[in-house]
Amino acid sequence: MTNNSDGSKAPATAVELGISAADIRGWGLSLGFQDVGICGIDLAPHRAHLEHWLQRNFHGDMDYMARHGDMRSSPEQLLPGTVRVISARMDYLPDAEDMHSVLADTDKAYISRYALGRDYHKLMRKRLAKLAELISGKIAESGQQQQYRAFVDSAPVLERALAENAGLGWIGKNTMLINARAGSWFFLGEIYTDLPLALDPPQPSSHCGSCTSCIDVCPTGAIVGPNQVDARRCISYLTIELRDAIPEPLRPLIGNRIYGCDDCQLVCPWNKFASATGEADFQPRNNLGSVQLVELFNWTEQEFLQRTEGSAIRRIGYLCWLRNIAVALGNSSDVSRASAALHSRRNHPSEMVREHIHWALAQLQERMEQPAVINWQP
Repeated sequence: MTNNSDGSKAPATAVELGISAADIRGWGLSLGFQDVGICGIDLAPHRAHLEHWLQRNFHGDMDYMARHGDMRSSPEQLLPGTVRVISARMDYLPDAEDMHSVLADTDKAYISRYALGRDYHKLMRKRLAKLAELISGKIAESGQQQQYRAFVDSAPVLERALAENAGLGWIGKNTMLINARAGSWFFLGEIYTDLPLALDPPQPSSHCGSCTSCIDVCPTGAIVGPNQVDARRCISYLTIELRDAIPEPLRPLIGNRIYGCDDCQLVCPWNKFASATGEADFQPRNNLGSVQLVELFNWTEQEFLQRTEGSAIRRIGYLCWLRNIAVALGNSSDVSRASAALHSRRNHPSEMVREHIHWALAQLQERMEQPAVINWQP
């Protein structure tokens, strides 16, 4: 360790720490991460993008995005002393029924693949904490100490921007992080640290080229331009973040998606390189990978709480769960069965739930009254 001009000890350099990026990446892989990178804390270009997004009110009712905007783009504000961020990714795509077939069956519920298994937050945070402990143990050999904090979608963090800077991929036109070897079906997590670790080279540029598949396929037109998502139209926002009524014009476009949406990932050419997860906890629970809408709509609140225990789904609450399924039932092709299920809850005590049920019943009634199309040939 070198000394400052006043005789005090200067912070250790990356070399003096006795640890390399390869060491950290190796430990990360042994803990179940598929890749690990290290970046600095300069997020100026991403800060400008975030500010523009907020100015256009694309965040909808997510007021916390505006409240913590500065902190998101300034890691040192969230954890004073931070000089590096260790970014890690973990694959989550489960071995589930073909996603396209579930989306095509309007009587089944489509749940975003990331939410089919156990909640990823705790699992990844524990692994990141273990990685940080391994780093601390290594540098302790040279008399150093580490101040750190692990995050997994749990604090004001620009995780995709940091991952891009750490060389884990590029932010695609759908605003997802895309890796050239693994697509985009993965979670991200970070360790903020005060260690001056060696940096990994950032992703040099986007590899989306002229492709607009994600923009073209978005059911609600939420991707209003390359790298621009209007959350107010996004199905993930509407079914997860929004706590009020879903705007009526968007309800028919939601189809059978009751929790999140994966369409932009399903059509991304880079996801041909995606691999199924090896984590047992990310495999579907309670048959949620392919289940009838009516079955889920018939769950009592107690059943909802029991069957979503340890799942990311529970965070939306039972009322939004019923709201979302009511919309999907209104889009169902099994008019008779969907109507019977909706009628069973038409007097639900929640005004929000009742309103969505009545809308769905009106949709089904209108469909029943439409004249049948007869294909006549001479």
